[in-house]
Amino acid sequence: MEWLRKIVLDPQTERFIMAVIIANAVVLGLETSKTAMASYGPLLILLDHIMLGIFVVELAARIVVHRWAFFRDPWSVFDFLVVAVAVVPTTENFSVLRALRVLRVLRLITALPSLKRVVAGLLAALPGMGSILLLIGLIYYVFAVMATKMFGNDKPELFGTLGDSLFTLFTVMTLEGWVDGVTKPVMETHPWAWIFFIIFIVFTTFMVLNLFIGVVVNAMQAEAEKGMAAERAAEREMIHEEAAPILTEVKRLRSELADLRKDLASKAAGAG
Repeated sequence: MEWLRKIVLDPQTERFIMAVIIANAVVLGLETSKTAMASYGPLLILLDHIMLGIFVVELAARIVVHRWAFFRDPWSVFDFLVVAVAVVPTTENFSVLRALRVLRVLRLITALPSLKRVVAGLLAALPGMGSILLLIGLIYYVFAVMATKMFGNDKPELFGTLGDSLFTLFTVMTLEGWVDGVTKPVMETHPWAWIFFIIFIVFTTFMVLNLFIGVVVNAMQAEAEKGMAAERAAEREMIHEEAAPILTEVKRLRSELADLRKDLASKAAGAG
């Protein structure tokens, strides 16, 4: 199986699979066009099946080469699941599976090391982001209760219930039309309401949401440093492997030189 291992680990194979992923993304996009399907439908479906076959063969080869180690690698399991979803036969009752075929495009993440580092950084940031989500949820809930009690009677379409207030404050948090759509109508009966909304925006949009950026940036930096450390370790290992024969030869020469010195010393002692 050494020949198969060489093919799987060959950089040319990785580049070929990457090209197939990109081509498959284009084909899946064309399949959403009624014009393209009317003109080239059978060809596009054939190309899609061929590319899926390539993915299946490539995954099978990786499983044969790496065996159980394949399933211990999260990225390999991700590739397996994405392709497995595409292989599952679809019916009208499970048409969502047909739409999930586009997930094959996400295999580009595992094909590009830079994308893998970005996703790994985002995953590493999830614990910190969870704490921030809890904080923003508490602030969001407190302001929603306050808005319902203060503005609910005058503007029931915006703050009549807690659910309405949560939705309205969410639109305010996104800064999409919050002045004309929310603040000015409320200020018709509550002129001081702008203070409430500005404080809410400062806490949610300008402070708490920026914490997300800080957590993600720190995680990305840590992941980049980890990747650089792994690259340096790989370079040191490669240098060590390349230098190993030289070191062995040096040790052999030292041993021969030591033996030669012993012979010369013994001959000099015999002559004396």
